[in-house]
Amino acid sequence: MNDMKCILKKIFNVVASLLVLPLVWTFKLFGRMSEKDALFAGIGQTLSLLPGKFGSYFRVAFYRQTVLSMTINTYMGFGSWFSHPEVQIGSEVYIGAYCIIGKCQIGNDCTIGSNVHLLSGKRQHNFSKPDIPVQKQGGKFDTLEIGENCWIGNGAIIMADVGRQCVIGAGSVVTKNGRDYEMLAGNPARVIRIIAHEEEGGKS
Repeated sequence: MNDMKCILKKIFNVVASLLVLPLVWTFKLFGRMSEKDALFAGIGQTLSLLPGKFGSYFRVAFYRQTVLSMTINTYMGFGSWFSHPEVQIGSEVYIGAYCIIGKCQIGNDCTIGSNVHLLSGKRQHNFSKPDIPVQKQGGKFDTLEIGENCWIGNGAIIMADVGRQCVIGAGSVVTKNGRDYEMLAGNPARVIRIIAHEEEGGKS
């Protein structure tokens, strides 16, 4: 039974990869002539509307051919999309529904809940010139790093790096770079517990 599932997954992945090729070519060709990020996000938003596991196959198939790196065993839920192609996704990453993900590196075995926003840092907008609209002042897009084996709860907003094996509570807003083995919650997020190793080798 497991062998049959593996075969079917491989078939679905191959079919999805072939079917998204026109979108991949469109991005690679016209992305050089127009606003690259806008075109990339637009295609991603369109693919985000495909439901169920089949939708995830198509999203992953497109992104595997357009972002910096992404493994075939990624799951990407309904309504989720990347805003920039400068993305690196590790192995066995689960991304829930309605997530918007900017420039980032996500480590292996991470679980991201629904409605999570991974922003491209916290300097995307300048506010220093009151006589110029904020939209026209520009900003800087940074690449976030999410360590391996992290769990990020529903509705969290991440604007800074998260260490390895961390837990981010639902609805939390992370504004400062963190360390490994931290449990954070709140707005702004604060460390509420250190996930320490037990003497027997497990984790508390």
